[in-house]
Amino acid sequence: MSEERVIAATTADQVSARGINKVLRQTYMLLGMTLAFSAAMTAVAVSVGATPMNWIVSLVVMIGLLFAVQGARNSVWALPLVFAFTGWMGWSLGPMVSFVLGSAGGMGILFNATAGTAITFFALSAYAITSGRDFTFMRGFLMTGLVVCLLAIVAGFFFQVPGLQLAISGALILLASGFILFDTSNIVRGGETNYVMATVSLYINIYMLFSNLLAILGVMGSDD
Repeated sequence: MSEERVIAATTADQVSARGINKVLRQTYMLLGMTLAFSAAMTAVAVSVGATPMNWIVSLVVMIGLLFAVQGARNSVWALPLVFAFTGWMGWSLGPMVSFVLGSAGGMGILFNATAGTAITFFALSAYAITSGRDFTFMRGFLMTGLVVCLLAIVAGFFFQVPGLQLAISGALILLASGFILFDTSNIVRGGETNYVMATVSLYINIYMLFSNLLAILGVMGSDD
């Protein structure tokens, strides 16, 4: 009887491992496609000279699309909504990329931000997958840090504090790195079994990492 339980437990573990590997494959495949689509939308925004949008409008659309993806996560509308969300995010990044490209050494800054983001993401993801460590304990710390950063951003609208934006961008880069570890670990340990939502989580981490790294490198490379 005990041998049967061992066999059953081993079979269950194998099935679980195959399921997790499938989610990982689907997630990274969809993530690659959404990143490519998002980059294409950024390139279009740059080429047409898109101007910065009202931040309230941008935020409302972003949150609305996120809720839509969440609600349709198990339906046929999930993938179209994911591409709508990532396309919108890519378009929103266009004016910032245009500004950086218009500055001295802009192409180098953009390349460094892209390379830094890619290296950081792949290194942290690989570590979370291969190390076997559980990083889901970081949830509380990461969410607290995110709330603090959001409050600091709001405060920045009312108080002109030198270096505040750089400090916020630095903190968001650290948080994005932590979220990459957390979300990857959550997928590996079976905490997230929906590859659509796993993709959205990792995309947001990459977007936050890239945009804030670009902001810091842009300021450091500015002649002003």
